[in-house]
Amino acid sequence: MAIDTSFLDLVRQAVPDAAIETGDSRDMASAFVDRDHLVDVCRVLRDHPDLQFAFLADLTAVDRFPAAPRYEVVYQLACLGPAFGTGIARRFRLKVRLMADDARLPSVCEVWPAANWAEREVFDLFGLDFAGHPDLRRVLLPEDWEGHPARKDHPVQIRKDAASWSPMQLTEEQFVANMKAAREHATRAARAIAGQRESGD
Repeated sequence: MAIDTSFLDLVRQAVPDAAIETGDSRDMASAFVDRDHLVDVCRVLRDHPDLQFAFLADLTAVDRFPAAPRYEVVYQLACLGPAFGTGIARRFRLKVRLMADDARLPSVCEVWPAANWAEREVFDLFGLDFAGHPDLRRVLLPEDWEGHPARKDHPVQIRKDAASWSPMQLTEEQFVANMKAAREHATRAARAIAGQRESGD
């Protein structure tokens, strides 16, 4: 059964300069858009009364190294249907292709605020630059980490000493002191409850 992508005509009418190419997908409608019109297209997808893709379910990236274009940024969108507006309940996958030597695109945080941390994760793991992001910095790896481990050419075997650290384990003395304090606190709480029961009887 062919997947219906006719709703993309509404987007093409609203953003006539955008290059929108229907994608090949077996599970949901998908399309590629040029990065220069990404935000305009996303705004139409969200706001058009017959579309209403108000839910950004996921945002990730794919490294197709050594192919060119090397990267695809993938937006998984959903319209939740008549219960939440006038659109038809459906899913849609929007993609943007990026060349290795120009791996940047605009942030969609202003369209879907949920994109904030997802864009940071893609920046952290793939090194893609989201122009206009309000706080584009690493979210999973330390700030001093070198490279982007989700890239296919990132070394698999890597040893890196942390630039700064703090002990993650307690000493034996600290553990014993914490257990003693917790036991004393629990004993006091139990006595207080018992006292309230006795005074209530």
